[in-house]
Parts: sequence; C-alpha cells; structure tokens
Amino acid sequence: MAPNNRIVAVLGPTNTGKTHYAIERMLGHRTGIMGLPLRLLAREVYDKIVALRGPSVVALVTGEERIVPPRAKYWVCTVEAMPEGMGCDFLAVDEIQLCADPERGHVFTDRLLRARGLHETLFLGAETMRKAIAALVPTADFMHRERFSELSYSGQKKISRMPERSAIVSFSVDNVYGIAELLRRQKGGAAVVMGALSPRTRNAQVEMYQNGDVDYLVATDAIGMGLNLDVNHVAFSATSKFDGNRMRPLLPTELAQIAGRAGRHMNNGSFGVTGE
Repeated sequence: MAPNNRIVAVLGPTNTGKTHYAIERMLGHRTGIMGLPLRLLAREVYDKIVALRGPSVVALVTGEERIVPPRAKYWVCTVEAMPEGMGCDFLAVDEIQLCADPERGHVFTDRLLRARGLHETLFLGAETMRKAIAALVPTADFMHRERFSELSYSGQKKISRMPERSAIVSFSVDNVYGIAELLRRQKGGAAVVMGALSPRTRNAQVEMYQNGDVDYLVATDAIGMGLNLDVNHVAFSATSKFDGNRMRPLLPTELAQIAGRAGRHMNNGSFGVTGE
C-alpha cells in the first residue's frame, strides 16, 4: 500500500492512549473524521479538539446533537452518524471490536470494510480483533500499545466500604438508581451515567464527578466504551447482563474493557465486585 494511504489497526487494552493518538494523527491532516462508540465520548473528544483548534473548524454529529460550522474541517461523530463519501484526508473508528456486537456490529463491520481516509485510516480497539482485521483488510498494518498503568483485582467490597473515586457498574436501570440512592445516603452523593439520560443531564453528571463534587459514579457498561474518567476503582454489582435476548455472563473481553477504566495514564487501578 502506498505510504500516502496507510491503514493501521492500533490495538491494545484500555488506558493505552489509543484515542489520544488518533486525535494527534487527525490534527496532523488538513481534514479528518473520527467515529466513536458513544455520544458522551464523542462530546468529550469534540471538546478536546475545540480547545486545540477552536469551534469554527470542528463538527459534532451524534444521534442527539448536531453542531456543524460552515468551515468544518474535523468531524467527530458516533460511528452510526459518520457521514459517507466526504473524502477526508484522515479517518478513524474507535472500539472496532464492536464488529462482534449483535446489535451494532453490522455498522462497525461496514466501516471496517468501506470507510477510508484519503491518506490515513486508523482502526482502534482490542487485540481480539487482530485476526479478523488481518483477514478482512489484508493491507492493514498493526500497531500494539501497552497499558500505561497496572490493573489489579481487589476482591469483594460492600458498597458502604467503597474507596473514593470509585465507579460501580450495573446492568439494569433500577439497580443503577438503587445503588446511587444507597451511596447518597451513606456517602453523601453519587453521579449517575447511562445512555438513557439526555445529553445535557449526562454531561452534567460526568462534570459533577470529574470536578470532585461527588466521589462516586454509578454507571451502566457504557463507561467501558472509552470514557476518560478519573476512576481509581471499578466495582461490578453483577457479572451477567441481559443482552436483548437473554441473561448471559459477561465475556472476559467485556469485563476487561470495563475494569480497564480504573487507573488513568500512570495511576494504577483496581477492580472487584460489590458485597451485595
């Protein structure tokens, strides 16, 4: 493949700086588009690029928000909302292992097979995708990234004994609110993050946690999708979930993806389960 049309799969566990690397690569080009798995993550990346390049050249397109300035050069989108046929110099798709997702996999697979930047294309995700990408995109190069910090298992802890800067992950809306209520009573407060909230509410909840107004976060498995939060410990309140068809145990890759949110950059993290 000609060096001016590179396709690179950047693979590795969470907290390896893959998204940060993609932003840097994109800003080295004149135009670019980035597809992300979550509206909240798209908003976070959009804010980062606006801080670097100003709002007049950055677009945000998700299922909920649409900010498109007339001179947009860099497009930040959810993967489903990525505009096609724009002919950008750079293109990236994050969390490419969602090709295997029963509900959204067809969109990610379509992007893997058809979405390309004119000069550079990056697919970011878990090492589990290596064989599939090698088979489907034979011209792709591979780059492996190591985790910046250590992640350790710390066993079982009651919710009342959770350390500060913890995220408790649940897979049902009722449980999320129940755990948040328990934390409010015992610890004085918790932020709630899940897909069902409006963008404004969700952004406000994330901000409340990031600012240190509350020390606990209760979330659905959405936080596994690359949200960059200052979490030291991740606790699972359950290790099985309803996937739309049946209750099933979480796959090791899903557990790793969510647990890997503990620890940021050089800070080590831990994960475990709740006592309940």
